[in-house]
Amino acid sequence: MIQHPLQKTLILITFALLFTTPMALAENFTLSSTNLGGQLTEQQVFSGFGCTGKNISPHLQWKNAPPETKSFAVTVYDPDAPTGSGWWHWVLFNIPASVSQLAADAGNPAKKLTPNGSIESVTDYGKPGFGGACPPVGDKPHRYIFTVYALKVEKLDLNSTSPPAMVGYYLNNNALAKASLISYYGR
Repeated sequence: MIQHPLQKTLILITFALLFTTPMALAENFTLSSTNLGGQLTEQQVFSGFGCTGKNISPHLQWKNAPPETKSFAVTVYDPDAPTGSGWWHWVLFNIPASVSQLAADAGNPAKKLTPNGSIESVTDYGKPGFGGACPPVGDKPHRYIFTVYALKVEKLDLNSTSPPAMVGYYLNNNALAKASLISYYGR
């Protein structure tokens, strides 16, 4: 049977819409920062463990989240840390869906700049909040992956003592989309 070209086009469009995943529809979900570049600065370097930075989390802003987003989460992860499992520098979740940015230094729990209802979980530094970069001296520059997750749930049933890997498991199981920025730092 010969089909008209318009029929073929309509069939292909229908097929594509039926089998497109929510992750594919969120192609324009993006993360940006007004003070984070390709290289971390003294602002984002840890203060301790032999590092003398200011330990200030960068401003982060996201846009074009999937319409069905019910909350957000933000993580900072170093896959190059010589631990065998990387290093979690920041774990923040249960960010309301109405929020689309975090101010610089929001990762300092004493300043109370995180959105109401959000939870900062313990990092690999052993406490909640942002812990900046501090790779071993002489190691190759490490990658610091800043990621925002658009989630299909309003809240993760976790708390500030939940280990980062557990939070990561829940984030990946509930993600509609995610967007990342990568910065480098070595010393």
